[in-house]
Amino acid sequence: ALRAGAGTLAELNSSETGRPREEALAGIEAGASTLEQYAELGPLHRGHSLRGSALASDYTVTEPRGVAVLLTPWNDPVAVAAGLLGAALVTGNTVLHKPSERCPHVGQLLGELLSPCFPAGVLTTLTGGPEVGSMLTSEDGVDVFAHVGSSATGARIARAAVLTGAHVLRENGGNDPLLIDDDVDPAWAAEQAAIGAFSNTGQICTAVERIYVVDAIADEFCAALVTEARRRNESGTFAPLVDRRLRDAVHAQVQAAVAEGANPAEGGVIPDGPGAYYPATVLLNCSDRMDIMTEETFGPVAPVVRVGSFDEGLKLAAAGKYGLAANVLTASITHAQKAVAALPAGTVKVNAVFGGAPGGSAQPRGESGQGFGYGPELLDEFCRVKVVHIEAPGKSAGS
Repeated sequence: ALRAGAGTLAELNSSETGRPREEALAGIEAGASTLEQYAELGPLHRGHSLRGSALASDYTVTEPRGVAVLLTPWNDPVAVAAGLLGAALVTGNTVLHKPSERCPHVGQLLGELLSPCFPAGVLTTLTGGPEVGSMLTSEDGVDVFAHVGSSATGARIARAAVLTGAHVLRENGGNDPLLIDDDVDPAWAAEQAAIGAFSNTGQICTAVERIYVVDAIADEFCAALVTEARRRNESGTFAPLVDRRLRDAVHAQVQAAVAEGANPAEGGVIPDGPGAYYPATVLLNCSDRMDIMTEETFGPVAPVVRVGSFDEGLKLAAAGKYGLAANVLTASITHAQKAVAALPAGTVKVNAVFGGAPGGSAQPRGESGQGFGYGPELLDEFCRVKVVHIEAPGKSAGS
């Protein structure tokens, strides 16, 4: 059903968020594959046999939590929603899905495509602004909330759930570091940095948002990164941000960094004309105290800090209030292992800013959220576990 409606969904996605149609189609196909994955995993999500008496049976069973409220974002609206929908539905929950108000027609059509695949009332889509989300989070009848979006909204949901007793699953904001060692090719490192910072115009929760590069290769790396950004800006195909509200927020961070001494080596200026376009931007001479290095940006900005050594960069990369993902480029297995041990993030990627095997599942740290957000373990978030003990009936001593 999702694949049959992919063309119309992609057109709506492009018109509502500015995402290029081909990228939108790729996200929809990823969503369809995710639904297939959870349909296959569902029957395998079973309990455990426990070793007890030979004359008894001990085991666990999983049961649905009940009513699941799913609050999903606009930056990859079908793929992200499909993951939560698939996991919640295959485990037997009834779902209320609220898509982002920035792409209400995409969310509505997604519901119209998928709802007929289930019994009436099992999957309901509710559109609207923050007031709808607030209404849902105050309902006593909700058993689990799953939220993908900003950390501020996620924190409000978690506080509200304390009063209702609902289980909360959050994949929220990130400020992912990229640490570049001095033993890698600086041009290749710049390609990786550009992919991480500029893909989907930086509107990815696991985008590269702060870069630490060892001094020994910093000059070559920075020059190559500027070239990567300029190539995108001159291509005429660099997509806009979702709206001017986000563009204003991104530009405010850039302006603040420049006022504190950062050098806008490429981009950093709002272009003339309609829409919410913002250029791929490289900020050099940044410091780790700037907001552009400590707060989530969610735009196509690559701020760079030079460090004297890998260890100095690792200390800075491990700092901060977020813990979604982290990236390291190094040819040293020792440095890679040190980074894996030291970085407080749900995902650590070495020598590839995007990628990973199927079946991986991570728990974000700090203000980036809580719980497993994808993979087989996501099924556990939508279930309760019951332990069962069965024995044959006995006889009294006098029988």
